[in-house]
Amino acid sequence: MPATRMHVDEPDIDVPLVRRLLAAQFPRWADITLDPVVSTGTDNAIYRLGDDMAVRLLRREQATAQVEREHRWLPRLAPHLPLAIPVPLEIGAPGEGYPWPWAVNRWLDGENTTLDRLADPRQAATDLAQFIEALHRVDSTGGPPAGPASWNRGLPLSTLDASVRKALAALHGTIDVPAATAAWDAALKAPEWDGPPTWLHGDLQSGNLLARDGRLVAVIDFGCMAVGDPACDLSVAWTLLDAGAREVFRSALTVDEATWARGRGWALYGVVGLVYYRETSPALVAACRYAVEEVLADQRRGG
Repeated sequence: MPATRMHVDEPDIDVPLVRRLLAAQFPRWADITLDPVVSTGTDNAIYRLGDDMAVRLLRREQATAQVEREHRWLPRLAPHLPLAIPVPLEIGAPGEGYPWPWAVNRWLDGENTTLDRLADPRQAATDLAQFIEALHRVDSTGGPPAGPASWNRGLPLSTLDASVRKALAALHGTIDVPAATAAWDAALKAPEWDGPPTWLHGDLQSGNLLARDGRLVAVIDFGCMAVGDPACDLSVAWTLLDAGAREVFRSALTVDEATWARGRGWALYGVVGLVYYRETSPALVAACRYAVEEVLADQRRGG
């Protein structure tokens, strides 16, 4: 069965295709068990290969830079981070009708992190803060600059303005558009990042965080990784956490008010996902709605 489509222009991806690619390029793995993984990931279709590997095939051409970037940089970041991250094993070449590079990584055990799967959300908030601070401290010399390849993560929040306002115009009757617009305007007023570019994950949200036995254990999918303004990584305060855990998270970070405000703006970027995925991914729509509602709840509380 082909992977569920996230985008109208993505290629057909299924188990037979992955098997043909493995047989042609990595025959030592050709006969290992191969199973599709249910995922809300927007850029990759994922297949579990045996017990300890994962095959990732891109869903769209715009993401092709991710494969080499992760293969090159994740091994350099891993020693500095307090949570597990993917371990790249191989890069596959286009073939068998599949047009782009693809990857084989080590499998990381765990389930997507949601509040109800965390034994202690406040502990998770502390763990997340420690991970983010460690990532942002890693020397970023030579790292990939923020831009289109990072889906604009790490660029000024103003680069999202047109897409956010277009989405807001399409969401009347779905969310409180006047309140969301006011929250977006407030985020745009925050001063831009004027520090040195730092490493950033770029997409810290439930689907890219793994928990095991109620504890956060790993961060996956670094496809948006870049060096730039680190504010987008703070969006996890609204995409995952509730108000109490968010307060713990904020206290554990050493960031200024402007960076916190820009992070809130990145969480509000979820309005774009509410529109783009409303016909293709109910799970992603629910995640985007949660983030937007948490931002608006903060606004009502004056947070």
